Amino acid sequence: MPILCIILVLMLSSASSISCCTEHERNCLLQFLAGLSQDGGLAASWRHGTGCCSWEGITCGSMKNEGEVAAVTDVLLGAKKLQGSISPALGSLPGLLRLNLSHNSLSGSLPSEIMSSGSIVILDVSFNGLAGVPTTTGSRLKRRPLQVLNISRNSFHGEIPESIGQLKNLEMLSLGNNNMSGNLPPSLGNCTSLITIDLKFNNFSGDLGKVDFSTLRNLKTLDLLQNSFSGVLPESIYSCSNLTALRLSVNPIHGEISSRIGNLRHLSFLSLTENSLRDIAKAFRALKSSRNLTTLLIGRNFWGEPMPQDEAIESFESIRYLSIYHCSLIGNIPLWLSKLKNLESLDLSNNQLTGAMPSWINSLSNLFYLDLSNNSLTGQIPATLTEMPMLKLDDYEAHLTRQFDLPVYFVGIARQYRTVTSLPALLNFRANIFTGVIPPKIGELKALTRLDFSSNQLQGEIPPSICNLTNLQMLDLSINHLIGPIPEGLNKLNFLSELNISNNDLEGPIPTGGQMSTFSSSSFGGNPKLCGSILAKYCDPVEAVPTVPDISENEYGGKVISAVAFGVFFGIGVLYDQLVLSSYFCPK
Repeated sequence: MPILCIILVLMLSSASSISCCTEHERNCLLQFLAGLSQDGGLAASWRHGTGCCSWEGITCGSMKNEGEVAAVTDVLLGAKKLQGSISPALGSLPGLLRLNLSHNSLSGSLPSEIMSSGSIVILDVSFNGLAGVPTTTGSRLKRRPLQVLNISRNSFHGEIPESIGQLKNLEMLSLGNNNMSGNLPPSLGNCTSLITIDLKFNNFSGDLGKVDFSTLRNLKTLDLLQNSFSGVLPESIYSCSNLTALRLSVNPIHGEISSRIGNLRHLSFLSLTENSLRDIAKAFRALKSSRNLTTLLIGRNFWGEPMPQDEAIESFESIRYLSIYHCSLIGNIPLWLSKLKNLESLDLSNNQLTGAMPSWINSLSNLFYLDLSNNSLTGQIPATLTEMPMLKLDDYEAHLTRQFDLPVYFVGIARQYRTVTSLPALLNFRANIFTGVIPPKIGELKALTRLDFSSNQLQGEIPPSICNLTNLQMLDLSINHLIGPIPEGLNKLNFLSELNISNNDLEGPIPTGGQMSTFSSSSFGGNPKLCGSILAKYCDPVEAVPTVPDISENEYGGKVISAVAFGVFFGIGVLYDQLVLSSYFCPK
């Protein structure tokens, strides 16, 4: 019994030490509250006379910091709709380990007292309106070094200080989407615990070769998208043997991809888009050893070079997302692409590719995004296009669960995709020289959400089966030589929000009363034989579209058979009558 009493006393004393914060900590938190112009309802919880360990967003523990008792270990107030400034008093919380003020509308500067705190391990103030020059000092690192520094999505400016190299335990450095500039300090190579470096969308410049990346053996993600770094790809990067994601896109980096990139055995995401790289054939040879590569984005490089036709790409079996757009590459669509059996997205747009579209396209059983626009491809669109397995599935997203290692950006970096499933199911053959008709069975690709065959030389009618694409959101068949009526069934495509069938030779009335009524005249212009209220051109009564009942294939076949049988019996009857009558009127 006495032992139980002792245990109970210890438990109560432990609970008391955890649940009670000091007067100093309470005052620091109240000073932070006083600096807010919008507190997101915190005032209702943060009341005088109550223990701050019970306040919203506050977590307490039990510890001592240089002889000073401290209770508050976490201030977690992300996405609380807070407005105002950050009080320096938060930096005086002696036991604070984690500070999260992300996804608010805070403004002003990030107090140096917080940056120099001797206890904070995780600091996240991302997605706010903070400004000024962030600073770091070495004094805070003697006891509990900073491991995560995330100040992305603010308006910070200035350079990364040389003192960054004193953050020996820093694992994540995220400064993306700010206005920071200058060269990367060589001392960054001293942060040997770094796993993630995210500096995208800033104005950093200088030669990357001045940073010794070879010391960053733990580095897994390096994202320097859209800065002004120059020079060649630094050789020291190829020593980061644990690197899984590397993005240096939209920088004036030049030269060639070194064969040493094959040392990055774990690399799965590589984006070098919009630099000034050359020798695409050497690049493919260098990447053969990267057998785990799933995402390869190398567009806007290799200007005017031949498309490699005879490269052995057997080692690229893991590739799922391949983009080689806007390079003005010359040649045909290469056969080695047919070996990429896991390929889900292929972008060869804005090149100078010629020849026919290969009939083996349906062998890429996982492909659901294909962009061949703005090339000089000729011949007919192969019928095998309508046999693409992934595009025939109503639930193709269920077969695509992989997430990109880094967000993929589109449309001038105005749109980003984090998962493969967020990409549209797309066929874009715009601005080529395709002839012949639209494949009659195009309607079997039921997964399609975007279809663009515009600016070609296609002929014939719009196939009725296109009305079976019930997931279609965009349809562009403009600037071709299409004839005949607009299929009435287009009215039933309820998700269709973009339509352009202008500049053809279509005729008859524009269907009304459904989805067609939501589009403007520009969707139909340049077809002199079309009529309808949308074009302010009324149709003659003889041009009225007859109402044709929907019938199934079985019903249709049955009616055809009945008609043929009736015709046969009718013909036999007429022939018999002629024979009988001839016996009366013919001479003997």
